[in-house]
Amino acid sequence: MSGSKGGTKAGARSTGSLAGRRRSESARPVRRRALVVVPLVLLVALAGGGVVAWRTGELSDWWHDLRGDSGAGGPAAVAAPEGVDAPAVVRPPAVGRPVDRTGRPVAAKVRAALATMHARALGPHVLAAVGPLAGKGYTYRFASSGRFLATPASTTKIVTTTAALFALGPDHTFRTRTVLAGAGRHRRLVLVGGGDPYLMPAPVHGAPQPTYDLHRADVTTLAVRTAAALRHQGVRRLRLGFDDSLFSGPAVNARWEPDYVSTSVVAPTDALWVDDGLSPVGYGRSADPALAATQVFAKALVKHGITVVGRPTRTVAPDGATEVAAVSSAPLADIVQRILQVSDNDGAEVLLRQVGVAEAGQGSIAAGRRAVRQILAANGIAMQGSVLYDGSGLSRHDLMSPGLLLDVLRLDASKDHPGLRPVLEGLPVAGFNGSLADRMDGSSPEGRGRVRAKTGTLTGVSSLAGIAVGRDGVPMVFVLMADRISEEKELQARNAEDDAAAALGACRCG
Repeated sequence: MSGSKGGTKAGARSTGSLAGRRRSESARPVRRRALVVVPLVLLVALAGGGVVAWRTGELSDWWHDLRGDSGAGGPAAVAAPEGVDAPAVVRPPAVGRPVDRTGRPVAAKVRAALATMHARALGPHVLAAVGPLAGKGYTYRFASSGRFLATPASTTKIVTTTAALFALGPDHTFRTRTVLAGAGRHRRLVLVGGGDPYLMPAPVHGAPQPTYDLHRADVTTLAVRTAAALRHQGVRRLRLGFDDSLFSGPAVNARWEPDYVSTSVVAPTDALWVDDGLSPVGYGRSADPALAATQVFAKALVKHGITVVGRPTRTVAPDGATEVAAVSSAPLADIVQRILQVSDNDGAEVLLRQVGVAEAGQGSIAAGRRAVRQILAANGIAMQGSVLYDGSGLSRHDLMSPGLLLDVLRLDASKDHPGLRPVLEGLPVAGFNGSLADRMDGSSPEGRGRVRAKTGTLTGVSSLAGIAVGRDGVPMVFVLMADRISEEKELQARNAEDDAAAALGACRCG
């Protein structure tokens, strides 16, 4: 993880009651995307040094059954045009074993696979937990010393994104809009922030990225739409305000290290910003992200024929103000996937506040933290001593029980909550994408492609949490944590965790 996008070493309104959402969860549409749905998500087979075979043989049957489209025959079912002598379609054999949804890992085999978690490089406080994907409890748990709690770093994002999907739903979008208030000389256009974590200054066009990217709304497009609507109404001159009141303070978490913002590890969290709050001129973060976003918007507005009188001012859009134009973010499912793939600290902090808005009508850190705990409790997940002060895991004061992470991952995989599946779809695949693209190439290469996990890294802290499917098709949820690593041993410690996770994917632990 680099820059502001990951725990690199750096020292919407309520949708109804929790009970109502639990009853309606299964009715939500399930987003279908190129990354496979878990527990299928991890069943991959390795051939010739790590080529992943997706949806082949028996695996294909399960995929279509899970999606509910098993009646569709695909291209092979389409008859050849008259006069064309096409060869018969031959179904290839399965490259890998299908996932055994009822399989359970065996403790002794898991213990053997996790041998590298006893490496001295990991330091004096090491935790490990493995359990079945379907069911409860542990197959294996290990603590080298002390309590069964550790600093989680960016594995916290699994909890935050799960809570956001539960509170808002996978198809929810965040709108940035303009409204017109007042009349005559007092007429004012207000740019209203909706808490879109990926709002950009201008349209983004570029080559496809190796790591998952998503549609991004932008304020230039909003300015073009707004100017057109204003000209249609005969309005060509007005004052400009901006409203970022959806989120309330503090913008910077008091539990973070003092230099996180100044060194661009994370931005002050705002409901209105562009380009993650980066300064439009020079290096680093803008001192006032909402004002900076509005200045970009104002320039585009002027360019398209609207005169802006005076300087933009911070305000609160009055109730009943007329909407002029709007742009919408990508669906939350896509946002979650991006946050987890690149370990986006800023995006995770925005989602924490959006959870607070959805559950309590308050976009604050405190409201978000309370709402996360309530959502976990509503789903029968105990905190087990865990204390989370932020949404990204940047705080060194965060404490997480491995058991909490196991339970959240199982909730994400549950058939009862298909709307949470994007969390598992977003976990990086070992050796292939995201923050695991260049990892797990050590002692168990067969594990590459069979492990999906969220990384967590701070100085002296390394963690992994995710799902592995062994070569016998048995899926496992796992958490590996160490938070007292000496600085000179950090790379060795990370490699030890990588080897342990890869060994779970390579083992026959059922």
